[in-house]
Amino acid sequence: MPLLKRVGFYLIGLALGLIFLAYFFREKRAEFCYLPNCRTLKSIRTQETINFAPNMQQLIDNKTISEEQIDSVLTYGEVNFSKSDINRDQAAEDRCSTYYIDGKINNEPVELVVKNCKFVADILDLNKK
Repeated sequence: MPLLKRVGFYLIGLALGLIFLAYFFREKRAEFCYLPNCRTLKSIRTQETINFAPNMQQLIDNKTISEEQIDSVLTYGEVNFSKSDINRDQAAEDRCSTYYIDGKINNEPVELVVKNCKFVADILDLNKK
C-alpha cells in the first residue's frame, strides 16, 4: 500500500475520531481541571450549598451585583494562593479553607473572599481593587 494512501486512511480515521470525541464531550459538558486554580474554583462551584454573607446578600438584593457576576468570577477568576488560608491540619469533615479570588465585574477588578468547607461554600466578601 503506497504511503500516500496510508496517510489518507490515517487522516480520515483521525477526523472521525475527533468528531466522535467532540460530540460526546460536548454533551457531557466535561471539564478537565488538572491545575490547582481550576480545581479550586470547580470545587467551590460544585458545592451542595453556596451561602452568601449578609453584606453580600444585601449587594445582591440592591442589584449592585448579580449572582451571575459572582458565578463568572468563580468560573474565570484567578485564586491568589499566597493570600489564601488553606487549612490542611484538621480532619476532612472539619476542614475549611478561605480563598481570595481575583476577577472582574463590569470590567473592574474585584477580589472575592470565599470560605470553602466540605459540603458548603460561603461567599464572605467582595473587595474592589
